[in-house]
Amino acid sequence: MSARSLFEIATGIEHKARRTFQPVRRNSYHAGEREGRFWRPVNPKDKWAHIRAAEAYDRQRKQAGKRNGPLGHIALELLRELYRIVDYKTGRLEPSIGYLMRQLCRSRAAIVQAMARLREHGFLEWIRRTEPTGNQGFGPQVRQITNAYRFCLPAAARRIVERIVGKGPAPADAVHHCETAVREMEAMLASLPADQRMHAMIDDETLAATLGRIGLLLESNASSLSSQNPDIDI
Repeated sequence: MSARSLFEIATGIEHKARRTFQPVRRNSYHAGEREGRFWRPVNPKDKWAHIRAAEAYDRQRKQAGKRNGPLGHIALELLRELYRIVDYKTGRLEPSIGYLMRQLCRSRAAIVQAMARLREHGFLEWIRRTEPTGNQGFGPQVRQITNAYRFCLPAAARRIVERIVGKGPAPADAVHHCETAVREMEAMLASLPADQRMHAMIDDETLAATLGRIGLLLESNASSLSSQNPDIDI
């Protein structure tokens, strides 16, 4: 019989351990406590739009002379892998670091750093989790298990996604380019004789020729009337 048991028999006091001394991370929650409110369904149709948005975000923010953008190619590889394995119906996503190391053939440090960059820039969130060990009395009562992850999008990437899926306005520079092209086309057509203008606007050669002849007659008649009836100052 242990000294602890003798103490409990002699005093009638059952000792309850208040600390487990198990090295678990701060702000960890028991598995099953938070996931139902944390995970959310993922639309599989948005998968590639989100990945392309992350790639564009990284490319647009790459500094001159730098090899990678703020995310880096390993983080983009990781994001693609996470979108591959997520449960789209529930959003459940809980891979271990070891699994991701094997899938991407990357070191633990590379995976952890890539995850940190995804979280820093608003593409990934997670909660730390623990579970009971089942030990009785002294000894570790809980142990750390895999994190629960979910996808998110920063505002800049969300705007890119909206353009990709056709739900958002075109960029201002693209709108300006289109408006300028339309004005230039209108000016060019207005400078052409009626027959050439019709051929530029209409693919049907016969119809274009007919309308062109009519246009030339109208222009000729308008010119004649103008010369016969000069403006008179009153």
